[in-house]
Amino acid sequence: MKFGVFDHMDRAAVPLSQQYEERLKLIEAYDRAGFFCYHLAEHHATPLGMAPSPAVFLAAVAQRTKRMRLGPLVYILSLQNPLRAYEDICMLDHLSNGRLELGLGRGVSPVEIGYYGVDPEESRGRYQEAVAVLMQAFTSNTITFKGKFFSFPDSPVEIKPVQQPHPPLWQGIGTPEAIPHAIKNKINMVCNGQSTQVKALTDRYREEWEKAGNAARDIPIIGMNRHIVIADTEAEAVKASKTAYAAWFHSLALLWKRKGLSLPLAGYTDDYDEAVRRGFIIAGTPKAVRQMIDDQVAGCGINYLMCRLAFGDMPFEDSMRSLDLFTREVMPQVKQAA
Repeated sequence: MKFGVFDHMDRAAVPLSQQYEERLKLIEAYDRAGFFCYHLAEHHATPLGMAPSPAVFLAAVAQRTKRMRLGPLVYILSLQNPLRAYEDICMLDHLSNGRLELGLGRGVSPVEIGYYGVDPEESRGRYQEAVAVLMQAFTSNTITFKGKFFSFPDSPVEIKPVQQPHPPLWQGIGTPEAIPHAIKNKINMVCNGQSTQVKALTDRYREEWEKAGNAARDIPIIGMNRHIVIADTEAEAVKASKTAYAAWFHSLALLWKRKGLSLPLAGYTDDYDEAVRRGFIIAGTPKAVRQMIDDQVAGCGINYLMCRLAFGDMPFEDSMRSLDLFTREVMPQVKQAA
């Protein structure tokens, strides 16, 4: 059982430069606490993503941490020239001394993709071609590729990552149809949703993994993320999480509402009590949080929990308090139980 951190870097209640610095201090504390990896989302033209260039922020993270791994979750390849993305990936792997974890995707929001001038209907094809270019670059000294969206005639590859042939791969999976590709390429899986939804996907992953002739002990990481707030009393934790969750959800839903579209994201809701009931928010005393996490780990079949300890307008001090209590009174016990 491992623990990581997932961060949207959604807009906080402080100036952006202050938000960056406070987040870097928090990430330093994650590193000291023994978290496995810091994962950063990529979003554009929305307050949900105030670090729209993950490579830039993660370069700073690489210099402020020593042991914790780091990476985009996900790098939106449908918006990238794949050769430029490849060079950024290699640089990050070197700057972090081989600690990069590489999440790849086409982007969950057609609204954001559209703002970049990319037809959302073409995003899957662009993503698939970009992945093919990346994989060729990792394993060859020259890229020769001609597709519908990208063309590279005999392009030299002068930089390689530290990790060979490439950093560990990650993918956000929401449907069973995506699992065979992940298993074939030994890609770490992350899924959102209520416990029953997550369990259906993790069960399918394990079933397909063993059916492919792999040992159960060698299974990649299969994880999910949850908002987590811990305080000395339940009332304090609920108050802090309720306010911050409302701000986070506003940022999450803003573009969809502006376009008159329904939010399609795995059952997230603006109703705080319902979000708690669905398991998206885990808030309370250390003892209560420990029990809720134990229940979800067992009920969802995961071996990796990504914690959102900073979100919305939550003050830096509240995130640090949650982290301290989580590190001392939750993480060791959950690992032992798992």
